[in-house]
Formats: sequence, structure tokens, C-alpha cells
Amino acid sequence: MSIRQSGRQSGLSYVEVLVATLLIAIALVPMMEALRPGLQGSEIHRQQSEIHFALRGKLESVLAESFASLDAAATAAGAHTAATSYSDLAATVPHEVFIWRYDVDNADNDDDPYTGGEADMLWLRIASLDDGFSIQTLLSPY
Repeated sequence: MSIRQSGRQSGLSYVEVLVATLLIAIALVPMMEALRPGLQGSEIHRQQSEIHFALRGKLESVLAESFASLDAAATAAGAHTAATSYSDLAATVPHEVFIWRYDVDNADNDDDPYTGGEADMLWLRIASLDDGFSIQTLLSPY
């Protein structure tokens, strides 16, 4: 064993550490960019979930009303495209509520579910104003 080999340093040189740090820094940028769609997707999912549950909550509160009250609101609205008094434009998730008699049996043969509706079937639709999401259902007094 020579003197030259025994006095040799056994760690990393400053240049090696600098190169390794630079490589890690360069590799981090694309890795962080790869995470961005996942983070954006989770935010979009959070917003859609908030809207969904707000609309579901409103649907449940409307369904808790009596059939006669809902039928009266539909009559007062005057058309299936007119929002009823159950709408709330100042809510956290602004929405409109549409209620109309529904033509189940198509007795008038016009294939339009909103004309010639039966007195015992209502169509309900809760629609968000901001993004076009909606929930709809049919309701019978039975």
C-alpha cells in the first residue's frame, strides 16, 4: 500500500455534490408538473360534489312538501320551463326548481311528456344556474 492511496479522501467531492443537487433540481420540475392534473382534478371533484349535494338537499326539501303544494306551485309557474317559487337564486349554489304535471301515458299522442299531464304525476327538476348540473325525478301522491 502506498502513501498516496492511504491519504486519499473517501467521500464525495464538492463538484459531485453540486452535480447531484443540480440533477435532482432539474428532475423535480417535471415531477411537480406531473402532479398538477391530479391536484386540479381533485378541486374539480370537490366543486362538483358540493353542487351535487346542494341540489340533492334541495330536492329532498322539495319532496318533503305536500303533493298539493307542489301541484299548486306547478300551476302558478304556468309552464315546465318556468321556475317555481321554490327556486333560490341567493343560495350558496344558486338553483332553480321546475315542477310540472307529467304525461305518463301519452294519451294525447304527441310524445311530449309536458302536455296533457296527469293530475297524479309531477316532474321535478332542480338545476344549478352556474354550471348546468341538474337533478330530476317524478313524484306521485301514492
